[in-house]
Amino acid sequence: MPVLPQPTADVSAHSPQSLVRLIALATAVPEHRIPQSVAAERARVFFGHRMRDYERLAGVFDSTGIEARYSVCPVEWFESPHGWSERNAAYLAGAATLYERVVMRALANATLVPRDIDAVITVSSTGIATPSLEARVLPALGFRPDITRVPVFGLGCAGGVSGLALARRLALAEPGARVLVVALELCTLSFRLDRATKADIIATSLFGDGAAAAIVTTRDDRPALATLRDAVEHQWPKTLDIMGWSADDIALGVILSRSLPAFIAKNYRPIFERVFERFDCSARPLGRVIAHPGGTRVLDAIESMLALPSGGLDHERSVMRDYGNMSSPTVLFVLERAIAAGLPQHAMLAALGPGFTASFVALDGPHG
Repeated sequence: MPVLPQPTADVSAHSPQSLVRLIALATAVPEHRIPQSVAAERARVFFGHRMRDYERLAGVFDSTGIEARYSVCPVEWFESPHGWSERNAAYLAGAATLYERVVMRALANATLVPRDIDAVITVSSTGIATPSLEARVLPALGFRPDITRVPVFGLGCAGGVSGLALARRLALAEPGARVLVVALELCTLSFRLDRATKADIIATSLFGDGAAAAIVTTRDDRPALATLRDAVEHQWPKTLDIMGWSADDIALGVILSRSLPAFIAKNYRPIFERVFERFDCSARPLGRVIAHPGGTRVLDAIESMLALPSGGLDHERSVMRDYGNMSSPTVLFVLERAIAAGLPQHAMLAALGPGFTASFVALDGPHG
């Protein structure tokens, strides 16, 4: 079992600015709402005649617990064939609109203006943007030209937690800086009609579009929603085929191994226990795990493996119900609901993503 890295000495441990505080959190989804019943109906039209066992696979639309998802494109858009260039053009246009919306909400929630932000991290793995999304959007909103920009690609569903962990490190490296992190994914643009595989059916039943933005800083001039106390990431070796993207001339194609729930059930707990020790959860009893809701079976596996009480992942299931799996921003939607309900004194933010990777952030509630 690989040994997780031990905490390095924090040179600011005796300074008030050693605490990284979450001062704002905002979420946003695009305008096109797709009820799960409509998605199931359209999928049957698209795939039903091309797969002998489609009716057996179609049960996944009912088992996800999803009632609706949101998309940057209306459902009719998916009825026509689209190649990579069209899909990425839709990504650039839809992402820019959603990026602006969620960033301005986060600023308003923190009572800040664009020029108050010193660094921005953009997490997105569902399209290619060069120049990056923040370079396309932020100048017109009034952000400073000397802002530090960190675009991050490839983290997938772990990106919300890993992005927040990276924001914490930047805030510690530059005490007093205000760091904006945006996790934005347009997963629906990977829905494709040129092939009919089990992974495509699952993706069509599960994924939606959305964005979340958070602002963190060591400053104490605004109320904190939570404190980011520590962060850990773990990658299992020889697991690149469990989750990710394939790419061809048509689109990105989802890779989801059928072994994923079993892998989690077998391998997640030892790493969780090591993280539990690192975060000193024996001395600071853990009030809640805030997990990325990758799917019903994944949530079931996490609940069983961690022996969580019934309803222990209630916010996760309600976010899945209302929005589906939006990849990286989804866990921040869950965090938003946990904060609204009253964040416990100590909590752990957790997500799994390509690599295969587990990412964790230790949170202290506002009264922790």
